[in-house]
Amino acid sequence: MQFESFSNYKLGISKENQEIQQEKNIDTTLLQKSDDKRTPDEIIIETTELLKSDLLKLVKENSPAFFERLVVDLLVAMGYGGSHQDAAQAIGKTNDGGIDGVISEDRLGLDKIYIQAKRWENTVGRPDIQQFKGALADQVAKKGVFITTSSFSKEAIESAKKSGIVLIDGEKLTSLMIEFGLGVQIERSFHIYRIDQDRFDEENL
Repeated sequence: MQFESFSNYKLGISKENQEIQQEKNIDTTLLQKSDDKRTPDEIIIETTELLKSDLLKLVKENSPAFFERLVVDLLVAMGYGGSHQDAAQAIGKTNDGGIDGVISEDRLGLDKIYIQAKRWENTVGRPDIQQFKGALADQVAKKGVFITTSSFSKEAIESAKKSGIVLIDGEKLTSLMIEFGLGVQIERSFHIYRIDQDRFDEENL
């Protein structure tokens, strides 16, 4: 699923946020000045970090319902949940203590993934993971994904590792959004060339 811009992504973005994005675009242009000492890779990395920061800010500013739809779209883009309609029906419709949704791992629905999606500001701690683990145990579930706009404490990460729970924090979330083209669009693309040494080897002529 492609989105022309985040402003067209089901919920409107304020004029103020659009102006912020325009300022960031200007910042990106400044990074590419001819007197910039950074390598192209360094410029790309820094520009990507700025974009991720903007994306996370916009996600946090929108409603929990927006976040739910974002999770659905991301999971479908990644190949989970079957059809978009199936995934949309699965997320946010359960009320099984600590579980926000259940989606199919494949289109045939042979295996299930249990989802916890929280648009939080505070760090997710070990008790939150423990609660999710308990909910998974009640469902005799083997696979769980905890998605948040914030971050996970060290204890939460260790607890999740022992249980096979996949954690997606705000940093990872925005990386996946960019990777799968969710809420972003390509402004420009370019190729970086290097010399083909084989072409100058007389034995190959």
